[in-house]
Amino acid sequence: MHLLIIDDDIELCDLLIEYLEPEGFTIAACHDGQQGLAMALSGEHDFVVLDVMLPGCNGFDLLRQLRVSSAVPVLMLTARGDEIDRIVGLEMGADDYLPKPFNPRELVARIKAIHRRGVGGGNRPHLPPAKLMADDVILDPGTRTVWRNNLEIPLTAVEFSLLHALMQQIGQVVNREDLALEVLGRKLELFDRSIDVHISSLRKKLGHNVNGIERIKTVRSVGYLYACT
Repeated sequence: MHLLIIDDDIELCDLLIEYLEPEGFTIAACHDGQQGLAMALSGEHDFVVLDVMLPGCNGFDLLRQLRVSSAVPVLMLTARGDEIDRIVGLEMGADDYLPKPFNPRELVARIKAIHRRGVGGGNRPHLPPAKLMADDVILDPGTRTVWRNNLEIPLTAVEFSLLHALMQQIGQVVNREDLALEVLGRKLELFDRSIDVHISSLRKKLGHNVNGIERIKTVRSVGYLYACT
């Protein structure tokens, strides 16, 4: 996997390169926001690790510009305890976040979990996965595309996996913890709103209602349900 790290902490980048390369990653590191954006847009990288605090262009601005034309998976590095940064990053299209300081093993686990789902998870290649259809939405697991009213809807890797999980169980409540394990590859932490923010993004992109019914319903204290009409 080709990994791009955008962080102005040179010592941290060197440590991550030293740790990640033996794990099978090809690493490129950039310490400047504008240069990092250009590298992220080049299409040469499979995954981006992005720090919030950057010189020249902060991580949020970079992510906003990146998401205009790229769905490359992004994991944001945030300050520990700064929940606002985490929520803002997810709302702008980050796939996940990790607060600093962190264990490199945790970073590897999160990157692999998101990347694995982004390239099709555990689907067997000789069995083309069936398309899922619900009212005005068609989801194609084979090409990882989503269409609504014949228009393709751009989704991040996590948003696609989340919608896929919900549409596989249309009309049934899916537990938040189960969604986190399937989509993010990890358990939710206390006060972790990652899944909720991704659900909010899906609602905005797909439309909140279909045939007068709420498309993705919140089942309080349990999880979410993709409605059947």
